[in-house]
Amino acid sequence: MNDTAVLLIAHAPLASALRSVAEHVYPDCAARLCTLDVLPGMPPSQIEEQARELMRRMPQPEVLVLTDVFGATPCNVAQRLSDQRRIRVVTGVNVPMLWRVLCYGQEGAERLAERAISGATQGVMAVEVRAPQYQEPRNHHGQDRHHDQ
Repeated sequence: MNDTAVLLIAHAPLASALRSVAEHVYPDCAARLCTLDVLPGMPPSQIEEQARELMRRMPQPEVLVLTDVFGATPCNVAQRLSDQRRIRVVTGVNVPMLWRVLCYGQEGAERLAERAISGATQGVMAVEVRAPQYQEPRNHHGQDRHHDQ
């Protein structure tokens, strides 16, 4: 098995925020997860240079690059990244996608990209909201309260 590094490129502060969420559930993910927040007005050449520098520091043989929006600067930059490693790009990053990727990080970039997409889509659903039903209060012993009159 090989570990796949994850590079998250997104509009600021999304990349850093997702990293914080990832570290909440996977505290040891720092060795595989690098983030790049794209600031307003940042030229694409600077973003690409920073992304390449982050990738140079990654010891893993493969890199999965996650971006926020297809057609936006982070995704466009990610598509231009090339290195001596195998690189896959997946856009539309969300929390379920990132958690799935970190859970299966020992897999290769190709398989991990598939898992990222399934994690993202399976993590999006409509949830029915219902008003809570009235329940009688219980005392500290878990027994129903009985009122004597």
